[in-house]
Parts: sequence; C-alpha cells; structure tokens
Amino acid sequence: MEKTITLSVVLTFFVVTNILNVSCFKYEPNWESLDSRPLPSWYDEAKIGIFITWGVFSVPSFGTEWFWWTWKEVKNPALVDFMKKNYRPDFTYPDFAPQFTAEFFNANEWAEILKSSGAKYVVLVSKHCEGFPLWPSNYSWNWNSMDVGPKRDIVGELAKAVRSKTDIHFGMYHSLLEWFNPLYIQDRENGFKTQDFVRTKTMPELYELVNRYEPDIIWSDGDWTTTDVYWNATNFLAWLYNESPVKDKVCVNDRWGSNIRCKHGGFLNCNDKYNPGVLNKKKWENCMEMDRYSWGYRRNARLADYFSMHELLSEVAETVSTGGNILINIGPTKDGMIIPIYQERLKQLGSWLGVNGEAIYGSKPWSHQNDTITKNIWYTSQIAGADISVYAILLFWPTDNKVILGAPVSSSSTIVSMLGYVGNFDWKPNPGGGIEVTIPPITMNKLPCNDVWVLKLENLLN
Repeated sequence: MEKTITLSVVLTFFVVTNILNVSCFKYEPNWESLDSRPLPSWYDEAKIGIFITWGVFSVPSFGTEWFWWTWKEVKNPALVDFMKKNYRPDFTYPDFAPQFTAEFFNANEWAEILKSSGAKYVVLVSKHCEGFPLWPSNYSWNWNSMDVGPKRDIVGELAKAVRSKTDIHFGMYHSLLEWFNPLYIQDRENGFKTQDFVRTKTMPELYELVNRYEPDIIWSDGDWTTTDVYWNATNFLAWLYNESPVKDKVCVNDRWGSNIRCKHGGFLNCNDKYNPGVLNKKKWENCMEMDRYSWGYRRNARLADYFSMHELLSEVAETVSTGGNILINIGPTKDGMIIPIYQERLKQLGSWLGVNGEAIYGSKPWSHQNDTITKNIWYTSQIAGADISVYAILLFWPTDNKVILGAPVSSSSTIVSMLGYVGNFDWKPNPGGGIEVTIPPITMNKLPCNDVWVLKLENLLN
C-alpha cells in the first residue's frame, strides 16, 4: 500500500512538474531561442495567400507604390514630369491623402472575392513606407485612414469581414521605416545610435496592431536600412510569442533587419519574388505581384503587364513543389475597387484549385521536385499513414496524349489518374526509366480544367 501511494505521488509530481515547465517556458529575445519556435502548422498547410497593396500611392496610381520616394528623393524624370503636367507647383504628397476616398470599398465584397480565389490567408498592407496607417492609429495623428481620406478603419472592416465570411487567415503587412518621418530621418542621421522613431512610432504601432486586430501573420518590411538591434525586433517577437493574444497561432517573416533577412524568422521571403527553385531547409514564401511592374494599382498598366493564368499557375506549381507558399499581390484603386482583371485571375485560380487543390493544400515535397526526363512537370505529395500519393503537375498538354514521367518507380499495383476526371489511365514502364502514361482522348468540354493538369500516382515504390 505504501509503495502504491509513493508511486502515485511520484507520478503526480512528475506530471505537474512537466505541466509547470511547459506553461512557464518563455522564448528569449535572441534569434537562437526565437527560431526554435515551431511554425504554426496552418501556415504550411495553407500554401496560397493573397497580398493587398493599398494606400495613398493608389491616388496617383502612376509608377509604383514607391511614388513618394521616387518623386522626391530619386527625382525620377517621368514622375517629376507627371507631377509638373498634372498638379499645381506647390502640391505635396500628403495632398493626395484626401483623394484616397475608398467610397466603393466594401469589405464583405472583398472577402467574397478572396474566398473565390481559393486562398487560405490574406495579408493586407496596413502601413507602407509612406507611413499612412489604414487604421485609426494613436501614433499617427492626422495621417491615417480615419482622420484623412476614407474616414474609416480599413484594417478593422476587412478583418471582421474575412473572419465572419470565410475560413481565410487574416494577416497584416507593416513597414518598420517611414521614408520622410522626421524622427526616422534623425535616427538615420545619428547612425541609428538613437531609437526615438522606434520607441515612439514603430513599436507602439506594432503592439497596437496585434492587441487590437489579433492578426495571424505579421508580415514585416522596411527593415533594410539597418540591423535588427535598431528595430528592437527580438524584444517584440519574444513578447509576440510569449504574451500576445496571438502567441499560439501567429506567423512572422524574416524582414526584421538588414542582417536578418533570409536567415531568421518564422518563414523566409528574403526579397520580393523569392523563388529558389529548390528545396529549402526552412519554410519559405514566394511573394509576387500580378502586375509585373508594380505592387500598387497603376492606371496606365497594359494587359501584357499582368501575369497570364498559365504563368500564374506555373509559379504556383514550382513554388509549392519546392516547399514554399505563394503570396499573390493585387492592388486596389483609390476608391476601393478590385479591378476586373484581378477579380478574373483570382476566380480562375479558385476554379483551378477547386479541381486540383488535393495536390496543393497540405501537400509535402516529394523525393523529386521536377521530372528527370520531361520538362515542365512538378511534383507534390500527400502522406496518409503509410500511404503516399504523388501528384505530377503538367504545365502542358501532351501533343500525342502520351507523357513520360521519369521520376516515379512503379509497382504492379500503381494507379494513374487525373484530378477532376473519372477513370484511370493506362501506363507502361518506360525503357529509359519511369513510366509512359497514355491519356485517353478527352473532348474539351470534359477536361477538368483549361490549363495545367494534375496526374495522381498511387502505389509507387518511391
């Protein structure tokens, strides 16, 4: 009896001690500790995100979202001439803000458009490098979307709509620097040995955003002028992971200092349009614009400037195959409209994912990322216990209805089918390795999708 009681006490003590140790664990404000935090699983499973670049720069909608900097600092001749021809001589960039009206912005409509894309997360630019917050910030008096222009809490409205109408995770982009903020300029002139801007502007804003809107992603930017020490990044992230209301679900990127990019953080996106084309040891993201020349809306964009659907799906296939997520940018107009070509691309993406999402959402990289014989074929896989299904994403339609897959090692029970099509396909071993798949004649109206097709391979030996 005494031995039983003693054993029970010891076991109870062990369990309680372990629970206390877990509950008391704190990430320390250094990169070794912060990088030890597991990335919340939802992010890797999501694969597809939409980025929304919106701000005062959407008023001139000429050049890029870097309009203010390119006009005043770089003095780009095209922008200088544009301003000279269209605005009075004493016109300043802040004069654009009252014209950022957002009168057609309907958060519920945006949520439905985002839902139609098949995306699983969205990242809204809450404040770009121009320093104009899309929420009523207590740290940006008379220069935010409630005080000037829309007179609305853009972040709050979209967060509410996305959460109430979709299963999409809501995230926010936030620029650490502000090009022309006097406090930032003074810190820069001091060699970043002072931190007045960070102490009174950047960090208070970040805490405000997290506590008020509880985002699933903090997508940091504007870090490139100096190191993480100036930005006080590690202290903020330690609070975010240990004490914030989103500590268990939030994901962050790697843009926390010029010395941090592509090294530390929750996931890597290094530079814009980052796509290594090979597997990376750390989770990464390809953040790409749909307009090749600007993240913000451009009034003078041509049709050829936008990614075609085939180009977009090719990016999706290559990115997901090599272990990345893809974050696809759209730029709304100053009055709050998502222009038709963006809407069309997003709906086309959603239609394709409706057929082929099995090869994308929650997928894992396979032993091969692209095929060993045939070009323009990318692989993903799904693992369910001991069973592995492999997906060959074809960026082309075989002209003779035959395709050679060099990477798979077949077995006598291998099954080949196409997502969205009823029935299995014939195949035979290929003399040079892999298998040769014969696709039966399929009329156009019976094709599961119009571009980029996915073969499902079951019961392989690799």
